[in-house]
Amino acid sequence: MSTFDTIVIGAGMSGVTSARMLTDAGQRVLVLEARDRVGGRMNTDRSAGFPVDLGASWIHGIDGSPLWDLAQALHVPTIEYTVGSFQVGGRPIENFDGEGRAMDADATAQWIADVDAADRLLVEEISASSAGDTYLDVTERALDRSGLSPERIDDIREFFRHRVEEQCGAWIGDLDAHGLDEDAIEGDEVIFPRGYDELPRRIGADLDIRLDTTATRVTRSTQGVVVHTEAEEFTADSVIVTVPLGVLKAGTIAFEPPLPDAVAGPIARLGMGVFNKVFLQFPERFWNEESYVLRALGEAGEHWHSWYDVSAVSGLPTLLTFAAGPFGRRMQELSDEEVVADVVRALRALYGDAVGEPRAHWITRWGLDPFSNGSYSHLALGSTHHDHDALAGPVDDVLHFAGEATWGDEPATVGAAFYSGHRAAERILGHPVDLGAFAAGIIEREQKAGR
Repeated sequence: MSTFDTIVIGAGMSGVTSARMLTDAGQRVLVLEARDRVGGRMNTDRSAGFPVDLGASWIHGIDGSPLWDLAQALHVPTIEYTVGSFQVGGRPIENFDGEGRAMDADATAQWIADVDAADRLLVEEISASSAGDTYLDVTERALDRSGLSPERIDDIREFFRHRVEEQCGAWIGDLDAHGLDEDAIEGDEVIFPRGYDELPRRIGADLDIRLDTTATRVTRSTQGVVVHTEAEEFTADSVIVTVPLGVLKAGTIAFEPPLPDAVAGPIARLGMGVFNKVFLQFPERFWNEESYVLRALGEAGEHWHSWYDVSAVSGLPTLLTFAAGPFGRRMQELSDEEVVADVVRALRALYGDAVGEPRAHWITRWGLDPFSNGSYSHLALGSTHHDHDALAGPVDDVLHFAGEATWGDEPATVGAAFYSGHRAAERILGHPVDLGAFAAGIIEREQKAGR
């Protein structure tokens, strides 16, 4: 039986971050990863000769972001692509009304004003909400107060539903009234033309990472932990569990003794959303070159409603659309051919015959992935913001949790995964870990290795 100072379960962003920091501090660290790759829900497909980020894509707000500082320190190139919070304005968006007709400047301005007014009322309703209120409840109350026509209310209602789906991967009626409280975006957003998984791969380089190794049971005592896999057992003073919330909810890792309610409660209460991506590469662009987003409102956008121009990554005309929440769960059961045909049909309802046959496509099915069981966490009805941070533990001073679901300030983001891994490492070490020195150490190791 092998013995380590710390065992980290999961080689996603939080796992490699904590493992790197502990290793740099002199600990003997083992990382167990069930997948055949590093990165977790940061998954970049380079098989076509350019990167396609099937998992995380964005840094959502670079102002005051340590994750942005890390990317800059490591000289990772980025492209500005600010479309956060499912925005209605601020960047060029091609909007289509409920009948699929292109909206002119006046109609677009009216639409933006309608949503802004409804959002101001929504903030008031959220502040006045009671325990047990869903996001659907507070949005309906705001719309009731708006004084808008039924047709304009219907469009905003659809917009609110899609915003929850895209931000949380959930149905609006399953989200707590405070479920989007942390949804502020500070500064521009960026994507990664070399692929987002460059970050965890560079952080995790040279760590002791055992791929294709699934942890099945964690046994703890005041003396330490034993982590069981299908073939081996490993002992350590501490363990950091960084698997996605969906895996914890599924119970595929047994904990002995059982987790206390302080951690088990948040696991049960928080929700795990489904957010799937569909990339379509076209023979030529049929949308305006300066547009960030193509968006169908109301009935025209009931299912497929927003397409994001990510052509800058490959240099080829490429749109990214999403299927999230209940629609995402239904979509992931379909074949690729059925999904592509359905998306193209929705686009042709807006652009007609200008929409050519896609030359390539990429489709995700995160809800069917046994190593994630979903895409990212959200504040389900009955949970609170405190549940995210409470999930981090520690338990008996030997069992720690990290990952986006354990960071209350901005869950469901790569930033949350990074910060939570940093926190777990600091708790085990008992002293701060300077992020500037962390980045400098990565560069120094790469230079010594000639990378």
